[in-house]
Amino acid sequence: MSGQAALPPAFFIAPDWPAPSTVRALLTTRRGGVGKAPYESCNLATHVGDDPAAVAANRAILRRHLPAEPLWLEQVHGATVATAAGSDNSAPPRADASVARGRGEVCAILTADCLPVLLCDDTGTVVAAAHAGWRGLAAGVLEAALARMETAPKRVMAWMGPAIGPAAFEVGDEVRAAFLETDTGAAAAFRAGAARGKWFADLFMLARRRLTRAGVERVHGGGVCSFSAREQFFSYRREGTTGRFASLIWLDE
Repeated sequence: MSGQAALPPAFFIAPDWPAPSTVRALLTTRRGGVGKAPYESCNLATHVGDDPAAVAANRAILRRHLPAEPLWLEQVHGATVATAAGSDNSAPPRADASVARGRGEVCAILTADCLPVLLCDDTGTVVAAAHAGWRGLAAGVLEAALARMETAPKRVMAWMGPAIGPAAFEVGDEVRAAFLETDTGAAAAFRAGAARGKWFADLFMLARRRLTRAGVERVHGGGVCSFSAREQFFSYRREGTTGRFASLIWLDE
């Protein structure tokens, strides 16, 4: 894929951010695939119980709009960062972020309520994708991805994709404590729930705080709730057994 590629089909979304022309990114939705309930229809995850043939067909649909097969990760809610260079996808690395510097190397994150974060530098020479649920955020996955990009954070911009919104993401005291342990200002991202010890957490605000504290001054996107957008996105909190959509980024060939 080089130059100005054809517009993606309706079930893809192009992130709205001022990335350099050499940076390409796509977000899939739950629409446009071949899967059946409860995975209808464009589930891209192999670990959620869906028919492997349907997942393979959905990945083949996606692959037609990419320069190469994405680096699929075995995501474990940690802070390990993989590199997309030279991967053959025979054994997906256990990681929650990936970085690419080579043209056509595709970083990919699968989510269904956790927050996908895409990163690139000003000159379009390095990109990264991070899986930022609350555990990953607290563990420092965004900071780890930035470190592997090996560029000054002030030269990096970020885009936050859909995630469970603050009106739906109820958590316990332990989640709030995990963030306040290193950033007391993170209290602003939590609203008391109806029950004692319960809080509604704002993943977008928490991620923005982590990025800002790390030196990233330009953060785009955020605010789209996967839980409430039933027709567009999968949501684990809403459905339990469900699929995953993908956020992908690469450098144009």
